[in-house]
Amino acid sequence: MMEHTKLMVLLAKVYQKVDRMEDAMTALTKARDMQARVLKRVQIEQPDAVGQQKQLASDICVTMAEQVKGQRDYEKAIKFYKEALVYNENDSKVMLDLAGLYLMTEDLDSCQHQLMSLLKNEKENDAATIMLADLMFRKNEYDSAVHHFQQLLTVKPDNYEALAGLVDLMRRSGKLEEVPKFLEAAESATGRASMEGGFNYCKGLYEWYTGNPTAALKLFNKARKDSDWGNLSIYNMIEICLNPDNDTLGGEVFEDEGTGAVDRDKMESEQVAVRTAEKLLKEVKAKPGDLRPKMLENMALIASKQKQNVEKAVNNLMEVSANEREHVGALYGIAAAYMVLKQTPRARNQLKRIAKNNWTMQDAEDLEKGWLLLADIYIQTGKYDMATELLKRCLQHNRSCCKAHEYLGYIFEKEQSYKDAASSYEMAWKYGNKNNPVIGFKLAFNYLKAKRFVDAIDICHHVLGNHPNYPKIRKEILEKARASLRV
Repeated sequence: MMEHTKLMVLLAKVYQKVDRMEDAMTALTKARDMQARVLKRVQIEQPDAVGQQKQLASDICVTMAEQVKGQRDYEKAIKFYKEALVYNENDSKVMLDLAGLYLMTEDLDSCQHQLMSLLKNEKENDAATIMLADLMFRKNEYDSAVHHFQQLLTVKPDNYEALAGLVDLMRRSGKLEEVPKFLEAAESATGRASMEGGFNYCKGLYEWYTGNPTAALKLFNKARKDSDWGNLSIYNMIEICLNPDNDTLGGEVFEDEGTGAVDRDKMESEQVAVRTAEKLLKEVKAKPGDLRPKMLENMALIASKQKQNVEKAVNNLMEVSANEREHVGALYGIAAAYMVLKQTPRARNQLKRIAKNNWTMQDAEDLEKGWLLLADIYIQTGKYDMATELLKRCLQHNRSCCKAHEYLGYIFEKEQSYKDAASSYEMAWKYGNKNNPVIGFKLAFNYLKAKRFVDAIDICHHVLGNHPNYPKIRKEILEKARASLRV
């Protein structure tokens, strides 16, 4: 009977390899039922072998949990993990996986209970401490969250999982300026950090979040072949390649005086980026049931801006959305595709569905993109109150969201509230690491309007220092601010 159980488990693995998930689950269910019968018999006939048989039963339940988790059926996954713990109540990995699911589904109290039980048995479990820090962050207990990360990083500055978590926490709490000291500590601790995938991944995150995508790409590329950090790095590289659009709102006053040649160059560079993303997608080592590669493949089709590709992506994503109800990534992709096809009302309908979803860490990036795109549509149609509500939601979950601050600045500016506009653009300028000349221009313009002439001049100098040929800023702001000072 035990051999039959193992054969069923092996058969399930074969089915998983060829993406026959229903057949895999049927085989696993049979294996679980067989093993339950084996266990009853062994308890009577061979008590010494009970531990081994319990472990096999637990492993089957874990495999079932992992499969349904990959299909986003979190309720079933929790049930299977709990069943695994019935067979092995002190399995720290299963306890951690279950806590992670509770965290993913926003059952924060159950997550905390699970983590506390785990840490009671294993006080030095770094992964549990990292998850506890994440939990504290979601409960808006930022100081506690930072404390847990700092505790780990003080003892082991090159704990890159903790460092990556800290970078994201600092981003969401608007404290990215505190990250470099932790990166420096990690570098000092090993002396060879620049050779390590984890370090390059963490530094890449920091550069990406502070508005330096080119530097981030180089760092992620260094981590690309790493066994632990490679897949995550590739995903981030693809995201950067597929999101070359740094265009921002700002009205006709702020638009660059582009030329046909500039437009052609931009289109060519975008297509190169799409081709790079397509090559990188081939390197992804996806887990069974992981939808992320499929999502990115369709986003690459959309980014090509070729009608046939975009329509194909819509069909693919509609299928995902039908199978995975309210899949935020699929809904956002469909909306993005409709925007490329200039079907804004259809895009808006998809984005409204996203807006009804509660925030979760798993969907955080797609939710933010969806809220921003819907806010953009509302702004373009003058629905500033509705846009403001969405932008505030973005900032509630990510205080460093440069685009949200920028859009709020634009709304205040349109309402001729130049002081408030300047405050929002200041935040966008800060969290963009003072790199984006468009935001610098807008900030300087609103300083000028708010009669903060010295501040306007300082920003102009900064922008011109990095972008000497940036259009209009010298004539329209710098010279006017200087003239106003002389009056």
